Amino acid sequence: MELILKQDVQNLGFKDDIVSVKPGYGRNYLIPQGFATLATPSAKKVLAENLKQKAHKEQKLVDDAKKLAETLKALEIKITAKAGGEKLFGSVTNIDIAEALEKAGQPIDRKFITSGTVKRTGKYSASVRLHRNVVIDLPYEIIAE
Repeated sequence: MELILKQDVQNLGFKDDIVSVKPGYGRNYLIPQGFATLATPSAKKVLAENLKQKAHKEQKLVDDAKKLAETLKALEIKITAKAGGEKLFGSVTNIDIAEALEKAGQPIDRKFITSGTVKRTGKYSASVRLHRNVVIDLPYEIIAE
């Protein structure tokens, strides 16, 4: 079953992508939730025309995301957490990384940051999606309080 996504769906695709999914997933989840519509020939033509018109605006967004990526790479992010030796009391997640970025003056939504759950001090990196075409690895360090 081919569908056109109306918005980004994690692990499936981005807005305006044409994806092929199993009929039950499309019929019972994506379409009723408003995440997608059927990819009929006429809907594909409308989508192609809309994408042509959005191409110029999209290029400006990509350029802005690349500039933001350069400023983020220049940042040194240090997160302090309570620890006993090397092991943390608790863990550091993407929420903590988002808060550290906000303190540094670069607010980024936590859903665009992908990092595992870290339970030890040291240096790590997180993946930050600034745009569908711009994804950077952001190094950060966890320091014991």
